[in-house]
Amino acid sequence: MPRLAITSSLIAAVFSSAILLSPAAHAFVPPVPEIAAKSYYLYDKQSGQILASRDPDMRVEPASLTKLMTAYLTFKMVKEGKLKLEQTLLVSEKGWKTEGSRMYLDPKVPATVDDLIKGMIVQSGNDACVTLAEAIAGSEEVFAQMMNAEAKRLGLKDSNFTNSTGLPDPALHVTTSDLARLANAIINDFPEFYHIYSIKEFKYNNISQPNRNLLLYRDPFVDGMKTGHTNSAGYNLVASTKRDNRRLISVVVGTASPEVRAAESSKLLNWGTQFFETPKLYAAKQAVQQVPVWKGKDAQVGVGFMNDQFITIPKGDAAKLKIDLTTQQPLIAPIKVGQQVGTMKISLDGKVLSERPVVAVSAVEEASIFGRAWDTIRLWWKGLFS
Repeated sequence: MPRLAITSSLIAAVFSSAILLSPAAHAFVPPVPEIAAKSYYLYDKQSGQILASRDPDMRVEPASLTKLMTAYLTFKMVKEGKLKLEQTLLVSEKGWKTEGSRMYLDPKVPATVDDLIKGMIVQSGNDACVTLAEAIAGSEEVFAQMMNAEAKRLGLKDSNFTNSTGLPDPALHVTTSDLARLANAIINDFPEFYHIYSIKEFKYNNISQPNRNLLLYRDPFVDGMKTGHTNSAGYNLVASTKRDNRRLISVVVGTASPEVRAAESSKLLNWGTQFFETPKLYAAKQAVQQVPVWKGKDAQVGVGFMNDQFITIPKGDAAKLKIDLTTQQPLIAPIKVGQQVGTMKISLDGKVLSERPVVAVSAVEEASIFGRAWDTIRLWWKGLFS
């Protein structure tokens, strides 16, 4: 495909916030800190870039991080009207007797879905999970099948769920990359519920329990998400921070204690926020460039992206980015909005950071039969001398 050049003036316009930076300056980024965990993952939500990872596709035991998927399905049922927040559910004998952490449901007293969600998230209540699972699917076994179907739909590549709680099971496993994807989906798909992950304490049945995510008490920018622990899994934490309108998601699994999982997660998040930035490249539906069109009512079409575009780079390196736009040529009408017409490569210091499809941000209808015939002749003539 022929390359359509992006001019330096356009780059300057895109990165107007960086005009005071010296293009010759080299941003300092220290190595990823040593993380005392079995596996970890650090993800920038806006750009979708992985900033750091170790064994991101290794199968690990999630423990109560399983409840992220239980919560996702519960939120979905509420959003679809299949559960009501004010609806009351009675805990079954299985739910009441489920071992591990609990919100101390009373088998004789129905609990609202709203309280069960908070008990599941803040108190990590296994009794709440089983109660919700049975209400949604009839049994926890069928609910686990729903969890796996949802995991497949969300693109989780190597996760298998066997229960709603995260209690140990040889067939229960996830990866840190899948957990980051799941956390991202919760934030994207159910923003109305995300604030529950920042609740520091919840009282039910006259028993008050604190959120086990220590970062909620130590870092004002951390607003979620979930802890997990079993003897075999170690101490796990999915954490999320939002600073300067930029969100990072970290996953740390297999640490030695609650203190270690908090400290190691904090190391990752602070490293990502201190040494990287995520500027907006282009706004949604903004025409990045005008591209020639053949056999259309319009001679050109604006190309760009349907969603806001971000890039994560070392702080201070925005002015050094190189952008190459390659478009399909010849581009023949009709052209629909959102139709891919090319590719954009974004590079820094000779390394390609991202390659993204570029689409038409406006439509071009076919020209009249005479216009199409004329352009056919022009293309034929052009081909003779190209």
